[in-house]
Amino acid sequence: MSGRQEPEGDGARLSRRSFLRGAGGVAAGGLIVESAERAAEQTAGPERLSGRVELELRVNGSLQKVEVEPRTTLLSALRHACDPPLTGTKPGCGEGACGACTVLLDGRPAYSCLTLAVDAAGREIRTVEGLVEGGELSAVQEAMCEHDALMCGFCTPGFAVSLTACLGETPKAGEEEVREACAGNFCRCGSYPQIFEAAAAAGRRLQSGGGR
Repeated sequence: MSGRQEPEGDGARLSRRSFLRGAGGVAAGGLIVESAERAAEQTAGPERLSGRVELELRVNGSLQKVEVEPRTTLLSALRHACDPPLTGTKPGCGEGACGACTVLLDGRPAYSCLTLAVDAAGREIRTVEGLVEGGELSAVQEAMCEHDALMCGFCTPGFAVSLTACLGETPKAGEEEVREACAGNFCRCGSYPQIFEAAAAAGRRLQSGGGR
């Protein structure tokens, strides 16, 4: 007879086919369990904060100890939880579309209305108040005053912060670079020509070493 016959009866050994079928089922079951566990871990996400949390915010070179809800924005913490309140940062649209709430986070412009206070802890925060040193306005602030680069003034702090970041990195920035740097800031009064003139004047002052 050709081929092998599989033993019959209760004491029969498992055939290769039946063994592989069973092993495949176990493996598939293991993968299903593993996938389910992985999905549960991904769904769970990071531990959620609740109640109120205590934070240390480094604002304008000083530590501010605040107690806020985890959902509190940096904008709200600056205006309502800091001592004294830092109201130079303005609430505008609340959705990162106007730039009135712009601050510097580690030297880069950021919308404080879209940044949670808990995410700003441990980072360097600089508001428009922090542009003043020793009672002296910065080159950008002085130039904005000299060139009447404001009307109602509500957007002015955000523009001053964005221009500070731009000119601090590139004092020789041309108008196109300045426009790009301020692309997230909007002036409803239409003071853009004066703002760009102020930026150019501030840039020249910084290049000559006559300001900061």
